[in-house]
Order: sequence, then C-alpha cells, then structure tokens
Amino acid sequence: MAAFEGFSAAHPGDPEPGDLIEIFRPAYQHWALYLGDGYIINVTPVDEGPPATFASAKSVFSRKARVRMQLLKDVVGNDTYHINNKYDGTYAPLPVEVIIRRAESLIDQEVSYDLLGNNCEHFVTLLRYGEGVSDQANRAISAIGFVTAAAGAFSLLGLLRSRSRETQY
Repeated sequence: MAAFEGFSAAHPGDPEPGDLIEIFRPAYQHWALYLGDGYIINVTPVDEGPPATFASAKSVFSRKARVRMQLLKDVVGNDTYHINNKYDGTYAPLPVEVIIRRAESLIDQEVSYDLLGNNCEHFVTLLRYGEGVSDQANRAISAIGFVTAAAGAFSLLGLLRSRSRETQY
C-alpha cells in the first residue's frame, strides 16, 4: 500500500494539511485530520477537554461528540500514529482549501456519534472525500453479523435437537 511507504511508528513522516492521521490506541484506532502547524481536528466525547488521550475509548459509549482542534502531539500522547490516506485510490480527495474550510467550520460543534455508523473515521473521511467511510466499522459490522448468524445457527440446531428428542419419546 502506498499510504504506508516511508512511514513507521517511530518516524511517521510530516503530515500535510488535509491528511488523515491514524492513531494506534491499545484496542482500536482513533482518526484525526491534519490541519497544519501541528494541529489536528477530531471528535471527542462532549464532556471531555484536552488532553484527549482516551477520546475514542469514552466516545464508544457516547451518542454525542464535540469537534475539537488540538495539537497532534497531545492527542497522540504515548501512542503511535501514521499518515493514512488509504481511501485515495477509491475516492478523490477534495481540494485542500475545501477540506480545511469545512473542518474549521465544525470546530467546537456538537455532532452525533455512533461507533458503527458515524465514528471518528467516518468524520475525517467525510471531510477529506465528501463521503464518510470506515473500514474499522465495516469490520465490526461483519464480525457482529457473523456472531449473530452463528448464534442463530446454534439456536436453530438446539431447537431441531430438542424437537427430535421430543419425537423419540
């Protein structure tokens, strides 16, 4: 993947305004959009102020989020990050001026948040491409679908087994 060339966790490269930043938390990835001069825009829980080290962990359970402009280094904290414009091959990025103008117009706004349908990755991809996408959410939806289907299959098997036992007596 071209998005990963030349970048490592220790030396992620210099982001350009409009770049998507993927921050690696212990159990998930948080996403932000680089504005320039060391600042990013991202969504955090409504009740949380800087620093936002655990922003997405709390917002997983929140239905509302606040759009914040923060220093990248403060949001990353002890975690690692890299530039990840992975959707550029599928979606054409909007002009940088448009991305930044749209992002800046949302600072300090309260927005709805939904882990699967409207999360931090959806937020930044909507700004960059005009379309909200999230592989992370799609993977979670697929996993939930698989677990639901498996549970349904086991329930059906149990029902069939209990019925076959009833007919034997």
